Amino acid sequence: MSYGGSSSGGRGGRRVEYGRTYVVRPKGRHQATIVWLHGIGDNGGSWSQLLDSLPLPNVKWICPTAPTRPVAAFGGFPCTAWFDVDETSLDGHADIEGMDASAAHVANLLSSEPSDVSLGIGGFSMGAAAALHSAACYAHGRFTNGVAYPINLRVVVGLSGWLPSSRTLRSKIESSQLALRKASGLPILLSHGMADEVVTYRNGERSAEILRSSGFQYTYFKPYNGLGHYTIPEEMDDVSKWLRSTLGL
Repeated sequence: MSYGGSSSGGRGGRRVEYGRTYVVRPKGRHQATIVWLHGIGDNGGSWSQLLDSLPLPNVKWICPTAPTRPVAAFGGFPCTAWFDVDETSLDGHADIEGMDASAAHVANLLSSEPSDVSLGIGGFSMGAAAALHSAACYAHGRFTNGVAYPINLRVVVGLSGWLPSSRTLRSKIESSQLALRKASGLPILLSHGMADEVVTYRNGERSAEILRSSGFQYTYFKPYNGLGHYTIPEEMDDVSKWLRSTLGL
């Protein structure tokens, strides 16, 4: 099943091909499936190993690899990226077409999961930004291009990320009671290092503030003193605990 074209998208309608998808099977009873999105220049393999080590035996992890594309922030140098970006902040240019294509790809990955399994999206850095774009599409009920959003999201996690296209979020959510209801019922965990030199701590903090003021009331923001643009065991422990309590795992 394909939603909005999972192998195409990006500026100017260029086709983009996604890299390898890594899957971590649940060791216990399959209760949740979470797609985890890596950061810029990375791939799904590095995260699959870390996620496999978490004390979450009932979670299946799907770790796709982004297409390789020219990225404006690196002077057009090609690397794996979920969308094009000129700066990692709320105020940067938003490559809506690229973000929609990545959100559609993630929806495709979740579309064949069993109906009794909770579905979620998480990510690091640009992956977190892509996860938050999916959260906005879920609440709004459709992608930015107008195609219906097909997945019933239960949870979203973003580490060291930012909220893309933040300027239009509130008007989108406030445009319908259904969107407000969906936004207010979606738990979101955002974690950010206070020493992050790539995506500033203030950008992470502002992202949480804008999400809350746009109707995502169940947004938690967790700061980490001295943490740069990477993850640490304490942070992943907190993610595991939060997922267990939120999803009843």
